[in-house]
Amino acid sequence: MTFPKTIALAAILAAGLGAGATAQEAAATEESEATEATPEAMADVTADTVVATVGGVDITVGHMIVARKSLPEQYAQLPPEVLWEGILEQLVQQYALAQEAGEPSKETELVLENQRSGYLAGDVLEATAMQATTDEALEAKYNELYADAEPQREWNAAHILVETEEEAQAVKEEVEGGADFAEVAKVKSTGPSGPNGGALGWFSAGMMVPEFEAAVMAMKAGDVSDPIQTQFGWHIVKLNETRLKDKPEMASVKDQLTEEVQRAAVDEAIAAAVEKAGVVKPEGEVPAAVLNDFSLLED
Repeated sequence: MTFPKTIALAAILAAGLGAGATAQEAAATEESEATEATPEAMADVTADTVVATVGGVDITVGHMIVARKSLPEQYAQLPPEVLWEGILEQLVQQYALAQEAGEPSKETELVLENQRSGYLAGDVLEATAMQATTDEALEAKYNELYADAEPQREWNAAHILVETEEEAQAVKEEVEGGADFAEVAKVKSTGPSGPNGGALGWFSAGMMVPEFEAAVMAMKAGDVSDPIQTQFGWHIVKLNETRLKDKPEMASVKDQLTEEVQRAAVDEAIAAAVEKAGVVKPEGEVPAAVLNDFSLLED
């Protein structure tokens, strides 16, 4: 039987709270106990305030807050009066079990070193990304990407997809004979857009396979194409309309701008940190095969 390397706080809370811990009960608990947390009492509490001592090791308010911040959303929304005992019990168990572990193994020491550096690195990158996301930076990135952007041609079309050229030609003749394109598509098209009358919506250059795109670009609004062969089969296309789409409003691409700004800041921060720290690699190569030699972790 195997166990996870960390105690699942959410599971302990679920067991401790039980099915009776409804939102109404949680709210009632919060209301009844909120009066006990006076401003004077809160002022005396710091992150170093001890809430329990386990085998001589103190558990503090700071430990409790850190554990509370890591909770899944469904528990994090509960009032602190409901969470307190569950979190404290989890930490008591965790600290008690940790003291049973004795001296950490070589593998455990290395895991903890990796986890510590990874957590600290994550903090640095998160702070870097947040600091980089200013209104000025977003506006500069918008101007870089879109200030000189030309209006983009877009097409709105529908198609009917069939397996053979003969079927496609028959479809074209049926449509030119007066049949409604959308109704024919619903009956005969094998593509996923068939049930919607073959509608493809708006698309721009590069979004369709080359043969399809080239044919559409040569058409005028209202035209029905000759059979077009692509990797998917044979198409009959109806071009509904075209338009020139202006550059997007800044608000509509804010998420994209934010991602671009943050990625650039993070990349720069990583490069600067590596250069500042300096990297020295010993002469001679370590064979990559040692990655699979888990016996090296044994004491």
